[in-house]
Amino acid sequence: MCKQYLSHAILGLMLLTVLAAIIMMSIFGKQEPVVRPATQAGRFYDGNAQRLSHEVDSFLTLHAKDQQYDHVAALIVPHAGYYFSGNVAAAAYMSLPKDKAYKRIFLLGPSHHEWLDGASVNTEADYYETPLGRVKVDHEIALKLTVDNTDSVFTYQPKAHDREHCLEVQLPFLQRRFDEVPPIVPIIISTNDFRKLKRIAEALKPYFTDENLFIVSSDFSHYPSYEDACKVDAKTGKAVESGDVATFIATLESNAKSGIRNLATSACGELPIATLMLMMNNQYEVKHLLYQNSGDIDDHDHSRVVGYHAFAILRNSDGFSLTDEDKRMLKKIAYESIKDSLDGKGIAEANSSTKDRSVALQFSLFTIHSSLKEKCGAFVSLHKQGRLRGCIGHFGEDVPLYEIVAEMARAAAFEDPRFQPLRREELDDVDIEISVLTPMRRIQSLDEFELHRHGIYIRKGYRSGTFLPQVADEVNWTKEEFVGHCSQDKAGLGWDGWRDAELYVYEAIVF
Repeated sequence: MCKQYLSHAILGLMLLTVLAAIIMMSIFGKQEPVVRPATQAGRFYDGNAQRLSHEVDSFLTLHAKDQQYDHVAALIVPHAGYYFSGNVAAAAYMSLPKDKAYKRIFLLGPSHHEWLDGASVNTEADYYETPLGRVKVDHEIALKLTVDNTDSVFTYQPKAHDREHCLEVQLPFLQRRFDEVPPIVPIIISTNDFRKLKRIAEALKPYFTDENLFIVSSDFSHYPSYEDACKVDAKTGKAVESGDVATFIATLESNAKSGIRNLATSACGELPIATLMLMMNNQYEVKHLLYQNSGDIDDHDHSRVVGYHAFAILRNSDGFSLTDEDKRMLKKIAYESIKDSLDGKGIAEANSSTKDRSVALQFSLFTIHSSLKEKCGAFVSLHKQGRLRGCIGHFGEDVPLYEIVAEMARAAAFEDPRFQPLRREELDDVDIEISVLTPMRRIQSLDEFELHRHGIYIRKGYRSGTFLPQVADEVNWTKEEFVGHCSQDKAGLGWDGWRDAELYVYEAIVF
């Protein structure tokens, strides 16, 4: 009887143990994140976190007084060992404003180990690791690139990423330059098929916007003498500065046929550079930041060197731009406009003598920069807990920007017919998003219109209509379909009515 009781007790204890294990697994048994390890630590850069931080910071400090640019769309950065190319890489990273809040960073580099005949996106890794910590991968975008391209120009091939150094060596610089590194999209490009490069560029172009940063990893001349490297790299650098992919390719071919001794390549990252150029147009400016080659660092052998360039690709918003301070001022104006309205102050009426309206806010006109006095349109959107709470905009160029933002913020809060007027207790829970429409520019043909970047405004007689740039991100239309729908659905001119109408383009700066 005692033995039977004991066996039942043991069995019960075992069941309780198994049950506890199941519960613990359900609580803590979440799948561990996939981490791509720091395979190049101790090789291309120091494997000790403290020494690595000091090394990177030392390079960045050398360029502390270099000019920073507000509208950096992309960087071209070398990827050699830090001893050789760290100074040039630092020149590129110090051109970025430290407080710029990029949504994500696309890392494009060549394959040094595997032939892909396309592009490989790392859809497996959740993080990339360095001695300085982990950098998150934008898994959603990585998967979207592979799924949305049925022709398989984007795939995931693990061997293309396992030993590859060209993307990994960029991460410690990003970790020291930014307080928090935005999620990355790691892409290795390897194909001689120009049609595939164009398809890669077309797939990436919707992301080539002000909210994202592209970093192209490339060294330049490989293994000529010091003197020959300076000559070859100067030619290649000028071709990159042209921003024209045909000029760039022709220069590489000319260098290859020049008979220069030991010249293995003019740019090992020629394919990702060409992809970048295919996304650009004449609205981008290429700034050359610094050139050195390995002979400038270690002069014991000038017979065999590698060249390093740093470039910043700047986005020219049709001559109109807003600094981070301008954006902060506009957000403050929007908030204070809503708050003043809740306090019963409202917006002052037009001055009868000057016909100028002024906003009843505590801002001196002397503190408002000239860019905020530009006459352009704007939309203000309010979100509460991620859900739209109001959105009103003004499409036109008849009111200074700082005034229209104040008016549209008030209208979004209290006049959007889809929502009840904003209550005082909601104000601190509301996020304000401002879309500034840059001044319109008349175009003569659709060749000047860039899908995903430009909004279109069509006008003929008393009829007009517009699509914001963001509309292209929501539909799968060609350029002609985009304009046709705007002409038909918005302007009421019919599908082909735009052909003899006035066409204007503009951009939206969203923050």
